[in-house]
Amino acid sequence: MLTLANLVALIPLIVVGTTAVIIMLGVAWQRHHGATALVSAVGLALALACVPVASTALSSPPLMAVDGLALMGSVLVLLCALVTVALSHHYLTGYIGPKEEFYLLLLCAVTGALGLVASDHLATLFISLELLSMPLYGMLAYSFRAERSLEAGIKYLVLSAAATAFLLFGMALIYARTGHLDLAGLATGLANTSDAWTLAGAVLMLVGLGFKLSIVPFHLWTPDVYQGGPAPATIFLATVSKLAVFVLLLRLVTVAPVFNSDWLNTLITLLALITMLGGNLLALFQSNLKRLLGYSSIAHFGYLMVAIVAGGALAVETVGVYLVTYLVTTLAAFGVVTQLSSPFSGEDAAGLHYYRGLFWRRPWLAAVMTVSFLSLAGIPLTAGFIGKFYVLALGVAENRWWLVGGIVAGSAIGLFYYLRVMVTLYLPEPGMRRMDATNDWGNRIGGLTLLVVAVLILVLGVYPSPMIQWVVGLSTVVVS
Repeated sequence: MLTLANLVALIPLIVVGTTAVIIMLGVAWQRHHGATALVSAVGLALALACVPVASTALSSPPLMAVDGLALMGSVLVLLCALVTVALSHHYLTGYIGPKEEFYLLLLCAVTGALGLVASDHLATLFISLELLSMPLYGMLAYSFRAERSLEAGIKYLVLSAAATAFLLFGMALIYARTGHLDLAGLATGLANTSDAWTLAGAVLMLVGLGFKLSIVPFHLWTPDVYQGGPAPATIFLATVSKLAVFVLLLRLVTVAPVFNSDWLNTLITLLALITMLGGNLLALFQSNLKRLLGYSSIAHFGYLMVAIVAGGALAVETVGVYLVTYLVTTLAAFGVVTQLSSPFSGEDAAGLHYYRGLFWRRPWLAAVMTVSFLSLAGIPLTAGFIGKFYVLALGVAENRWWLVGGIVAGSAIGLFYYLRVMVTLYLPEPGMRRMDATNDWGNRIGGLTLLVVAVLILVLGVYPSPMIQWVVGLSTVVVS
């Protein structure tokens, strides 16, 4: 039964869900784009302010675990959602059609993400994952008049349904062997049982989650969906969705012993290696920036899987630091795409030729893009360097030399296409059609938010101590 302490632990999720209901009622009463965006941002900010209150709860609610990992995931989910709302407002201003439903879909997806990072039961896991995924179908197909957007939504819907089938079948096999759906019960039931059926169940669950994370060979949907979806929806997919699923995967690996079996550990090692190399190789000759960033995200989650394989005391800290650096960098890179694609005018400014000579007409946007790509490449004095250093240090500490070699090789390949984009920003402008940001982009809330995120990339690269202390502090928080 739910108690007052349980409700306190659920305050952020309750606030976001209540905000979604308020938005729904507001749309039914009177449409107003600015007011809807403002209410969404206020609701997310209030939920973020309530996270410290949730950390004071004396007990976790049924089916959920409000521990340090969940609190860290909740903070990052809410921050990314806030940035997405800020960037979405200007993007949707020129859209011919209803705009307010986009924020409703976003808030519903955030509710699912908050439930997913705290899931301690397979039923909660499945419900939260679907609540996160289903609004994304609508968000990706929101610009349904554009063929690629509709294709992106349908493709993600079909392939996500297939991944859900794998996930459910794997859960069924594990339940059949243990008789438990809660993670603590699974840990107990699997402590002395690791037969072929439980391993098969774990592999099927890994396939379902691997699709959501774009792990090779379950990555084929990623470039098409990234290219076709509206920029704010793509930002949400690349940050909040992947963040929540990875936190869940980390919880499964640390709790359920079947995921730590030697055979499955070898499989995950192989997947990590081909993911970090495959993502970088596929991005080498991309001329579409959104597809390039899609393949880049594949490689980065390959790097992150090193923490899953290596485990150890530093695993949670490494995941936390790397996720923070990856998220701020991805928000900045896609934020520039959003600014150049606003207001709504056909497909997004994804072609690399749109960015040629960007420095000569929008120097601040070019600077933000340069900083974000330097961070993606892991260049020192940027946030990305700190995250990549942590992953390398963990691999070396655990003697995972094949993975360390994969990180080094993947980073060297990635440096080529990241530099290619950065050089393009400073070339002379071509005499061809281009898409550009509005003259007042820097005075709008989305532009100001983008500049803050870019500064944050540099601050975290130069002075990462507060971020590291925050991650370490949360890793010790345990709510019984």
